[in-house]
Amino acid sequence: MNVLIVQTKPSLGHLWQRHLQRHGHAAEIAVDQDGAIARLSEQFYPIIILDVVLNDGSALAVADYASYRHPNAKVIFVTNSSFFSDGSIFQLCSNACAFVPTATEPEDLAAMVEHYAQTV
Repeated sequence: MNVLIVQTKPSLGHLWQRHLQRHGHAAEIAVDQDGAIARLSEQFYPIIILDVVLNDGSALAVADYASYRHPNAKVIFVTNSSFFSDGSIFQLCSNACAFVPTATEPEDLAAMVEHYAQTV
């Protein structure tokens, strides 16, 4: 399974990447909106792990582009802020399948990827 991780903090992105690779997934990292959109233009990622707050660009723009380019792709949003804590992310992004804290254990994130990959 190809997974795109969009995470501004490279160390966290690499941590998630290693866990996903241990579970047999091919995971790539983008650190900003432009990098994520470039990768989505080149390849289909059934699962996207997307930080809600990007230092450079908009997570909503990435999710919107993914929805347009790959309508079946699922987005797992992660955040360390209170943005969208009311669940409104699911109303804004039709491809949102989960909304979890950035501190979620990597093993749990890998399990979510495997779960949602079955629905793609």
